[in-house]
Amino acid sequence: MHLEDKMTSAISVLSVDMMLAYILLSAFSLSGTSASCGLNSALFISTPQKIEALSGSCLLIPCNFSAKRDYDNNLETFAIWIKDNTNLRNIVFNSDGTVKRYNMNLTGNMKERNCTTQFLNFETEYPKKYYFRIQNREFRATAVCDPVVITVKDSPPSPVINVLGNLKEKESLTVTCSAFTPCPNSPPKLIWNLLKDSNNNLEGNTDGTFTAQIQEIITLTDKHDGYNITCSATYPLNGGKDNKTAEETRTLSVLYSPKNTTASMSPLGLVSADATVNLTCSSRAKPPVRNFTWFKISTGGPLKVFEGDFYSFNVAEGGVYYCEATNDVGNEASSKVKVTMRDRGFASTSFKWGAILGGIFGIIVIICLVILVWRLKSEGQTPPEPQVQTGARVSTEEPVIKTDPEESIHYSEINFYKMRQGPSSERGPQENTVYAEVRASHTQNQEQTADSSTDLYAQVRKPKTGQLT
Repeated sequence: MHLEDKMTSAISVLSVDMMLAYILLSAFSLSGTSASCGLNSALFISTPQKIEALSGSCLLIPCNFSAKRDYDNNLETFAIWIKDNTNLRNIVFNSDGTVKRYNMNLTGNMKERNCTTQFLNFETEYPKKYYFRIQNREFRATAVCDPVVITVKDSPPSPVINVLGNLKEKESLTVTCSAFTPCPNSPPKLIWNLLKDSNNNLEGNTDGTFTAQIQEIITLTDKHDGYNITCSATYPLNGGKDNKTAEETRTLSVLYSPKNTTASMSPLGLVSADATVNLTCSSRAKPPVRNFTWFKISTGGPLKVFEGDFYSFNVAEGGVYYCEATNDVGNEASSKVKVTMRDRGFASTSFKWGAILGGIFGIIVIICLVILVWRLKSEGQTPPEPQVQTGARVSTEEPVIKTDPEESIHYSEINFYKMRQGPSSERGPQENTVYAEVRASHTQNQEQTADSSTDLYAQVRKPKTGQLT
């Protein structure tokens, strides 16, 4: 048992020692890695850690380097780019011309420690990570701590529209449209609707990249509220054979004082005393109108009479009114409206003249009617028929105007004189008078039917029996 205890104790101590050794080894390994990047690296570059590229477009990699040990600028030094990792077998470009797997050019001056390099036509399938290395006759080093990561896009990003200033009427506003520029040697063409021919400028960024931009300064009015600013960027691709366009739109929201302030009155025209008059004020503004105020023109100046967009009152006297609209930006007054009362004397005079004119018109109408009736009667009269007497006097009278074509009335008077041998003076009382009235009904087709009727009325005067001799 004593031996077993010793063996167990030894195993425990060994396990602890192994764990401690593992911890120390891990710490040493980590510190060694950091030391190999920070302490052991002899070359550092200043460049964006991430760069965006557009497929088919050139790409500029801004680059400046610094050497930790003494570096002789007088010696000819070459720039080298390695893909994926620091393995020298992955070199894709050497400025000495020995390796040029990709279409790249060194644009920087190595004697000025400028290692800026340009891809003439960056493709989607190109690797995404690159390491920079320099070498000359006496110095060789790789910037292991500063890899460059490149992101490739098939379509260009939209330009950015920035506005600088207070979005209020009468204020100056600086509007800038800027676009991502992967290659300053072939920048995008910027166009917008603010100005047809705007000058395109290239602006350098702090990290060495470039941005294409156009800029305009405008003075804001109420018409700019809701105005859409559109900017487009067109990128040449594949050496100018193709191009791609991206577009951006921004809508302005401009504050402005009341505009088109108007005052209207109802009813229109002359108004009677104690009649109700309605005045309405309207305006457009942003922000909306805070309050409307009505004023009446007096000898001492404008007199405030009401607040609100709708003013209704009973007329006691005429006057001139206007309204004023106010918001947080400013105010505006409307045109003036005049309330005119109807004159009472004028009203009675108008009534009198109306009565006179009405009477004259009535008299004229009556005269015209009388003339019309007279003419109708004169045109319809016919001369009477002559009387015929042959021992008996016969007179026939017919109606002057036959109003019914189907009916005619005949009146006849017949005087009979009985011939006696006595003196003529005795014949008067012996006179017999017969009146007859005949009505005949005729059809329009001049045919007599059984229903046609004839009425006969007769009156006979005979001498009294006492007078007969």
